Amino acid sequence: MDKNLFAELMGSVAEADEILKGERSPSRELHISPVEVRAIRKATGLSQQKFASIIHVEIGTLRNWEQGRRDPTGPARALLHVIKMNPKETLRVLAEAG
Repeated sequence: MDKNLFAELMGSVAEADEILKGERSPSRELHISPVEVRAIRKATGLSQQKFASIIHVEIGTLRNWEQGRRDPTGPARALLHVIKMNPKETLRVLAEAG
């Protein structure tokens, strides 16, 4: 591996460690508001039940997100962001993956 690339990767690892320890703020964070969750789902034309099924979450979880009682975290937040950017293709791939 190229020494410069390795150094860059190790720098990123060190930054991630600092973020996890609370010593540094993340440079960017994805936040999906309840209004956005609802808008993302509605843009797909799917019911809550069907959308929840395709993204593999409980219907109650989706409802909690849409009503602002809970926030999607980690992989769910990232998946919602991807769906927001390209709903048709993302849902097609998810449906095929089953």
